Amino acid sequence: MIKNIIFDYGNTIIQYKPHLMADKYLEDDADRDLIYEVVFDRLYWDALDDGSITDEEIVEACKPRLPERLHGILPKIYYNWIYNLPEIPGMYDLVSDIRSKFGMRTFLLSNISSYFAEHSGELPEMNLFEKCFFSAKMGCIKPSREIFEKVLTKCGIKAEETLFVDDSEKNIKGAEAVGIRGYLFDGDVLALRKYIEELRGK
Repeated sequence: MIKNIIFDYGNTIIQYKPHLMADKYLEDDADRDLIYEVVFDRLYWDALDDGSITDEEIVEACKPRLPERLHGILPKIYYNWIYNLPEIPGMYDLVSDIRSKFGMRTFLLSNISSYFAEHSGELPEMNLFEKCFFSAKMGCIKPSREIFEKVLTKCGIKAEETLFVDDSEKNIKGAEAVGIRGYLFDGDVLALRKYIEELRGK
């Protein structure tokens, strides 16, 4: 029986889209496109996720790739991105119901930066989860076996009693490799709710 659900964050709980993080600060289309390309480059963000680069280092690394006129707005965009992540409609209610109505435990596991982890307490959606785990603070990233085993141990839960929900197939396979049931989320919250309700009856 499934008693615990671990959720991914980006594009599972919230919409992780660079334009949502920068549009409110820039009016020029060309400037917005450049910010998207430079600031949200996976070259930086993969390193952020595993904790091998700091946020301050990224801001400095971006400056040579941007025109000087954008240097002033760069820190504002960068250090405010975590506050510009809208909910995937219906997900907050679903996670809340899982805890209060379904009687399951909920956890969060995200490949994400130290900066986010340090400020995550300012985000109301974090209260939906019993515990939250962030890769940069854990020293390993999804889909590694290590990160899933650490979460299971720290939460005191069993793999065979746990469901992992993520929008990445490789991360789902990583969870399944340690015996956790996986659900590849495609944005359909109602389908996920139905799936979880069906699990309760097994």
